[in-house]
Amino acid sequence: MSITVTEIVLHQLHQTQDEPPQLNTVLRENLLAITPEAEQMMLQLHQTYQGKAKAYGVFRSESIFAQQLNRLLEQETDFLPFSHSAAKMLANELAKYPFASGGTFILCRYTFLATEYLFIGLIDSRSSILVDDHLEVKRTEYLEITQYDIACRINLTELKLDAQSNRYLTFIKGRVGRKVADFFMDFLSADEGLNPQLQNQTLLQAVSDYCEQGELNSNQTQAVKKQVFDYCKGQINSGEEIAIEELSAALPTLNEQDFATFTQNQEYGLEENIPPVRNALKTLTKYSGSGKGVTISFDAELLSQRIIWDELNDTLTIKGLPANLRDQLTRNK
Repeated sequence: MSITVTEIVLHQLHQTQDEPPQLNTVLRENLLAITPEAEQMMLQLHQTYQGKAKAYGVFRSESIFAQQLNRLLEQETDFLPFSHSAAKMLANELAKYPFASGGTFILCRYTFLATEYLFIGLIDSRSSILVDDHLEVKRTEYLEITQYDIACRINLTELKLDAQSNRYLTFIKGRVGRKVADFFMDFLSADEGLNPQLQNQTLLQAVSDYCEQGELNSNQTQAVKKQVFDYCKGQINSGEEIAIEELSAALPTLNEQDFATFTQNQEYGLEENIPPVRNALKTLTKYSGSGKGVTISFDAELLSQRIIWDELNDTLTIKGLPANLRDQLTRNK
């Protein structure tokens, strides 16, 4: 699917040799022309961002960035001066962190599926070799637009409609761990918003409690959990969120109340729509664990059938080993 770029600009952040190092800004004096190449670059950045693990945030009331963004949305300032201010704020904040090394700072306002976004990213450059038209070998540099960790995106449509939303701001949970999260929180002056991991864990607990209050046996409980998993897996595959009302309609009514009503009555604090977290949802249909050189994973429906748990003696008994495991044991006995 394509995107529609409305405004885009690039700036450079260069790390100095000072102690401590500083980040200098090299600012463009005009917006980047919206050429097919610029749109293709932004499409790739967008597609990469879509596949990243993200966290959610909300602006603090004193956020200077949010105030400047509001001026932009109210058309009290233009995109270029807004970007200049953001670049300087970013340089000042990023210089505090040891992983800061500069890069190309990209701000882009674009539309995707009738939703307007503001993308902000600091993209590294890489060196490579090319052969030109005269078959000469030359060194070149390119942007790592398919691999980056320092970026955030603001859903401008949602922010305009509901300033109290807890999911209009997302940022990448990068390879350098919590430092990236800290950096974006400080740069944007934002606090943590929606916690997808916690929402998914709460959903799993609600499903277990729902089955328990419905007085289902273990087989019936597992059947309901599989229904939940199948629905959530379908949402993940289609890129959609978990809709509690929609999920509730797919589950049986227990003790004269549906799942959605049960979650509301028990005050679990679930959002109407929850971003699915694949690893958390796997526990609906699988047991898994690792430690002391042992890794075990099996379908939940096998418990008490082929997999026997002796809680008192802290042992699992497996009836019928997987053929490939049995072959390995036989060859190495």
